Amino acid sequence: MAPSTESNPPAKEKEKDSKGLSSFNEFNLERSIIKRGLATPEEIERCKAYKAKLASKEDSRGLLEIMVEANVLTRNQAIRILKALGESAKKLEIPGYQILEKLGKGSMGVVYKARQIAVDRIVAVKILLSALAQNKEFITRFGREAKIAAKLSHNNIVNAIDAGEVNGYHYFVMEYVEGSTIKDTLDKGQVFEEKEALEIVLAVAEALKHAHDRGLIHRDIKPENVILTKHGGVKLADLGLARLTADEKWAMSEAGMAIGTPYYISPEQVRGQVDVDIRADIYSLGATLYHMVTGRVPYEGETSSDVMRKHVDKDVPLVPPDHVNTDLSSGLGVVVETMMAKNRENRYRNPDDLIFDLRCLLQGESPMIAGQKTESLAVLAEGDIDEVIRHATEARMVEWAAYVNSRYHVIVALAAMLGFSIITNIVFLTTRRP
Repeated sequence: MAPSTESNPPAKEKEKDSKGLSSFNEFNLERSIIKRGLATPEEIERCKAYKAKLASKEDSRGLLEIMVEANVLTRNQAIRILKALGESAKKLEIPGYQILEKLGKGSMGVVYKARQIAVDRIVAVKILLSALAQNKEFITRFGREAKIAAKLSHNNIVNAIDAGEVNGYHYFVMEYVEGSTIKDTLDKGQVFEEKEALEIVLAVAEALKHAHDRGLIHRDIKPENVILTKHGGVKLADLGLARLTADEKWAMSEAGMAIGTPYYISPEQVRGQVDVDIRADIYSLGATLYHMVTGRVPYEGETSSDVMRKHVDKDVPLVPPDHVNTDLSSGLGVVVETMMAKNRENRYRNPDDLIFDLRCLLQGESPMIAGQKTESLAVLAEGDIDEVIRHATEARMVEWAAYVNSRYHVIVALAAMLGFSIITNIVFLTTRRP
């Protein structure tokens, strides 16, 4: 009796299947196998441990292939899983990149850790969700994110590397950053010390300056999008909502839409204004800083709508961060209140002004722009930061002059008394008889 071609596939087909099983992504594999009752979690863990040993020996066999070799699964079961998941190895291959593991999933795509083969570099690959890849609008938005990212090149921004489409998969390759986010720290119940928080926010402000200089706004600054690297660096990530400030057509297409994250969104974004600018990012960065140093968000509510309403409502005041955490300096409180002014005309006009005040705080000085808010904002409206600095410096010089002047009359009186005493002594000595 001739052997069944199903149970014993020809050598060429077996080789093809083996290659497919080896390079198949393992993101949903474990859950799929367990759901079908084909293996136990313990069996999967043993195979994963063996796979890890092989990897250390530069053996690239995948988990599915190892499970077949260990007789945990039959080859036919493995092939049926491949078909059921609809993700064959061929479809998942991106020329020039080796997919290694899943890093996370967002609203638009899944991010994978991969190796850029040509230069042997670890990168992150974001792939548009299959369901969204059927919609031209989402494909356009995904491509737009890659193009915007390509306009930026800064130490405090996750940099773009490549983008394209293969076998129906739209992908975007970016710098791989090892570390954790601000959100990870906050989720552990930890609060940042003032100096550390200021250093981190200063780095993000410098990233915003770089973007602002290129006509871009991020529109989704929040703890989850700020990565703290293992080497002490700071990286701003996720440009999925970023857009060009001057793109009026794009802005009009989103008119009336509240785009952003409720806890950190600016009032103008809540209202769906079309003329959103860099001051919206400054507001969101202020909300992020508030959360970092107090351990709580600026405004809380039972629903997202309730939270967003409080960002806009002028009758709902912001509790100053230094009132929540009394260990904070009043200077930091003033800076955060200026960043989060509900009326954007009362905020820092651009990242340069914010950076200036953050550096003042880090040097142990009072914020010069926010500290002179009443007088300075009128000057800021005229767009001259040098004038603000000059006015602030002059104010301090006047204070010093007043201090000296208040003591001037005392000094003169003492000098006069001393002079009179000297003259009297001279006269007495010259007129004294021998």
